[in-house]
Amino acid sequence: MRLWVLLGVLLLLQGALPHVIGQPAKSKRPKEPGENKIRPVNKKVKPKNAKMKERESVDSSLKSQSILTQVMDKGHFQKLAATISLAAGQSIELRCKGSNVTWSYPSYLGTFKDSRLSIKQLDRHSQLILANSTAADTGEYSCWLQLCNGNKCRKDETKTGSTYIFFTDKEELFVPTPSYFEIVYLNPDKPAVIPCRVTTPSAKVTLHREFPAEEIETDGTDIFYDAKKGFVFQHPTSDHKGIVYCKAESQGAPQISIKYHLLYVEVPKGPPSTTIAVSSGRAGVRVVCTVLGEPDVDVSFRWQYPGQESGRPVIIQNFWRLINRGIGHTTRISKSVLLVEDFEDTDVGNYVCIAQNLQGETTVATKVELK
Repeated sequence: MRLWVLLGVLLLLQGALPHVIGQPAKSKRPKEPGENKIRPVNKKVKPKNAKMKERESVDSSLKSQSILTQVMDKGHFQKLAATISLAAGQSIELRCKGSNVTWSYPSYLGTFKDSRLSIKQLDRHSQLILANSTAADTGEYSCWLQLCNGNKCRKDETKTGSTYIFFTDKEELFVPTPSYFEIVYLNPDKPAVIPCRVTTPSAKVTLHREFPAEEIETDGTDIFYDAKKGFVFQHPTSDHKGIVYCKAESQGAPQISIKYHLLYVEVPKGPPSTTIAVSSGRAGVRVVCTVLGEPDVDVSFRWQYPGQESGRPVIIQNFWRLINRGIGHTTRISKSVLLVEDFEDTDVGNYVCIAQNLQGETTVATKVELK
């Protein structure tokens, strides 16, 4: 009797187990041969790390544009592409996020202090407004945050924004310049640029030599055109020297740029090649410091002389000019002249000239005595 009761309890417990676990009872069936083996599944799985790296690379490429936006109608904002085109005559408002922002824009706007340009620094952003734009405003507009520690500030390379704006004008295919003639120096050690930039990026531009009259072929490698720069000579030679101009066409009659005089330059690199000489006459004693160098490299001069500490009056004049050394080579002669009108005993001694350029400085000296 006890045995039958025990079997009944076990059967009740067996029937209740599926309900306790919460799963319906499954009917058993005989397994097929090899059913328990793991079968491969052709499912593509994207690794999380790779996705994160891809997102980081995209984010880093957008950092340069992340703080610069254009203010659109009705208070909308739009992130700027690397280049945009606007019709000349339009006004544009740019905003750059940050409490200490510096702007860069076409240099002539700052040189002539154009009243159409307005820049305001607000609490959380800086605002640049250019009203009544013209073709001459075509160029790069950029901003960046300044990191300051006391009086010293540096550019925050991670927070910058930049865009190149074409202000298109059918009447002005070339970006206007203040002069009608420019000199371009051809240096064998670096590329040369003929800056005939256009206001319409789709314009077809060709390069022409004035004499003999011919079109200069561009191969896209050694000589190519960049709408943001002009014609680029990657490896200038003396054969490229002469007077040239650019021609542009865009849905109308072709237009001609200003003329460019290409001068070939070949002088040694490094600190200024400096000499010093003394001459005397009725006007007084003249000490001349002379430097031969590259045409486009500025030279600055400093003097040390016997009467300097006592405040002895002297006249110092600096000037430079270009000379043709033959075979198309051009050199810049820079001079500094120190004149002592009434030479006295206190003026006797060493006269030292210090000439400096981007590569360094050179010191030369000569002794001047009372005759």
